Amino acid sequence: MTPTPAVGKDAMHQNPPPLTTTTVTVAYAGGDERRGPVTMGQANMIRCILRDDPTHINIHDVWPVPEGTTPAAVTDALRALAVRHEGLRTTFPHPPGAAPVDQVVAAEATFTVTVLDHAELPGDPAEYAESVARAARAGRFALEREFPMRITLLTVAGQPAYVALAFSHAVADGSAMAILREEFAELLAGKELPELTSLPPVDLAAVEASPAGLRKSEASLRYWERILRTGPQEMFAEPRGRRPGTDEEARQLTLRSRRGARALAGAARRTGHPEATVLMAAWCALVAHRAGQDSCVTAVPSANRFHARVARSVTTTSQDALLHLDVRVETFDALVTRTWGAVLNAYRHSQFDSVRLWEMIDRVTAERGSHFGRDVVFNDVSALPAPLLGTDAQDRDDAEQELTWGPPQALPTRLLAFTYRTAPQLHISLWAAPSVFTAEEAEGFLAGLVLLLEAAAAGDVPMEALAEVTGVRPAERGPDWLRVDGCWVSPDAVRETLGRAVGGLPVWVQVTEAADAEPHLTAYIACGETPLTPTEAHRALTALIPAAGSGVLAPHRYVLVENPPAEPDRSDAWRRLNTIDEGTGRSRQV
Repeated sequence: MTPTPAVGKDAMHQNPPPLTTTTVTVAYAGGDERRGPVTMGQANMIRCILRDDPTHINIHDVWPVPEGTTPAAVTDALRALAVRHEGLRTTFPHPPGAAPVDQVVAAEATFTVTVLDHAELPGDPAEYAESVARAARAGRFALEREFPMRITLLTVAGQPAYVALAFSHAVADGSAMAILREEFAELLAGKELPELTSLPPVDLAAVEASPAGLRKSEASLRYWERILRTGPQEMFAEPRGRRPGTDEEARQLTLRSRRGARALAGAARRTGHPEATVLMAAWCALVAHRAGQDSCVTAVPSANRFHARVARSVTTTSQDALLHLDVRVETFDALVTRTWGAVLNAYRHSQFDSVRLWEMIDRVTAERGSHFGRDVVFNDVSALPAPLLGTDAQDRDDAEQELTWGPPQALPTRLLAFTYRTAPQLHISLWAAPSVFTAEEAEGFLAGLVLLLEAAAAGDVPMEALAEVTGVRPAERGPDWLRVDGCWVSPDAVRETLGRAVGGLPVWVQVTEAADAEPHLTAYIACGETPLTPTEAHRALTALIPAAGSGVLAPHRYVLVENPPAEPDRSDAWRRLNTIDEGTGRSRQV
């Protein structure tokens, strides 16, 4: 549900302007005109496109052009891609104020290429091309009529050097961009492209709407609901944390490590599991350890191209797989074994009706009295058929290990990682929310990941030794924090937020602990003359939770009294008061 991140702000103004700017109109014709429902992935991304900042949701790439290629060859290759892939000829008609439900594939139309000709490119041509592509992400795509690629050809004295592109996320994701980049290079090399084997979007939508596809979607929704009802609502619930509903600006931190690549390969050989599984286990182990949680909940956006029918389809399959991994095992090897099954289970449940998913999320979080935070995102794109976002130009393969800081971007999560390569270097970019990770802690986290892999390559690692092995310390919480309903909760934060929710009425939150059960929270509210019900109090509180401080979960029960006791900081004084009304406040009893 979150796209590939932009990398900083537009830097074009720092470079000399092109000598000339021209626009070339390219006509294409081929294939059949078609119409059908949108796919589940398209519906998911269209929802984001209509809601989010375009610079966050649009995606971009840069395609190097081999020396000696003519401008005509570039436009011919782009035309061939448009004819070949129905997704590039797709628009989404819809009335104003409504989300599209259909897609239309054109048999013929035109697109434009903006040509920026230069006497010479700036000192870092690849970075300049990146800035041009990134700048093209600004502005919402007109889904009903706009060609889904904004194309800029950078030339030097008329000779093509780079194609900088911005894509509508409704027709392409990171995998699709990589496929197009690969095919573009093959067309310029004079190669004949193989027959398409993956489904175009219209046919994929038909498969999803089939009885088997609908059963798969229903199973996915049930899987997600189990996690939302039982898993932690915040991975990073701690006093300094902020709720996931509030964006922060985080700088990109990039690890390039030959040490990490060797360690990952060694740990995979020793455990007998794929490198991707070992890396995921290490990621989850370290995230849960740092967060002080018994499990790790992480979104895995690139997980839904494991079936041949979508493996090389130029469309968007951007739907999260949601991994919920219990890390309560004795050793890292046991966690790797558990990760294998958990990841497969998450992948199997990554196809769903996104509208129904968000309706379910809203319903479940209101009933639970929580706000599910997409706190952690791990996107492993190392297996894609071509490097993304120009990372090949940025790589320094001789680095034994280095950490470099890049530009900032708005971060709607608390911890976002992209794994671009696992050999010959482990190449990971991390965006960590400053409210949870200082710069030193973010560097320590990535360095600790390499240390864990090195230890796992040498032998099995006791999970209780993670702090010693990695140098990463768990979150610090005050003595009043406790685990309630699988979540870390601060009763003081609950009391303060509930008091604001009910307009400043006196509130007391009592913690009831039993030897054989988790603690329960009971909220006492002194209403005075203010009309109030438990349902109204619960609804007002849940409305504030997304923007509240960390550690806020709704009480299990609300007890309404008339006036506060003479000693308002004593639970027994509140319990002795006459009760006006009481209840869970929830539409579903919990």
